[in-house]
Amino acid sequence: MKIFTWNVNGIRSVFRTTFRDWLKAEDPDIVCLQEIKADDAALTPEFSQIDGYYAYFNSAKKKGYSGVAVYTKTKPLSVETELGFDRFDHEGRMLKLVFPGFILFNFYIPHGGRFKENLPYKLHAYRMIFNAVGPLARKKTILAGDFNIAHTELDLYFPKANENNIMFTPEERKQIDALIGFGYTDSFRTKHPHMKAYTWWPYRNNLRERDIGWRIDYIFTSAPLTGLVTSAATHREVLGSDHGPYGIALDIPIERGERPTYSGAKQAGSLF
Repeated sequence: MKIFTWNVNGIRSVFRTTFRDWLKAEDPDIVCLQEIKADDAALTPEFSQIDGYYAYFNSAKKKGYSGVAVYTKTKPLSVETELGFDRFDHEGRMLKLVFPGFILFNFYIPHGGRFKENLPYKLHAYRMIFNAVGPLARKKTILAGDFNIAHTELDLYFPKANENNIMFTPEERKQIDALIGFGYTDSFRTKHPHMKAYTWWPYRNNLRERDIGWRIDYIFTSAPLTGLVTSAATHREVLGSDHGPYGIALDIPIERGERPTYSGAKQAGSLF
């Protein structure tokens, strides 16, 4: 099974550029998108009806802001969109999909603000997330998304210069420590313990071309799944956003059933 996470920084924009060709080339089983910046009710069928995939969205109440989506070849048993934290939930920052063999979370965790003005909100969001995912660490659980934290000095190009900056403060890095303490594993570090590789590059000074970035997008696996991760890779070469896709392969069977095809009769996102 192939799972990808990708902060697309606008679903309409990435669909106009690279997303469809990328999806066809990679043929993933599940794709978790963050920062879709769109009201799913206003999206045309080209976004919600892709042959072979069911589509699920959680949009922010504020137009053009935040939001997450999941495209999956396997129809989930259930879908949840709320964490139980009003500000977080109103910003459309989570999707939880329960499949026959595992549970998948797609998160877009708050940035925290350039001047740390939203750091208390970010840390509270993490506490609420821990309440949700901590009890599931012994089950087959996958946490994917933009976590907006570089965990160690390996995870950004200039660690010393950023040690007091948002996304790399000691307080934030402890949140990833806590996830690992619950029993989740950073899938990239499982396969590449010492590699420097990034998933986000600011739009300036040719930083992407020079590969001066941050690794803030993750797929965490619970203990029952960690040994089944067969590969993990970042994809700096895939354009369309200031983030690149990050994907893993898992050696687990999938119950796909019939995949959806669209002739105007069936809406993606329906559980029925």
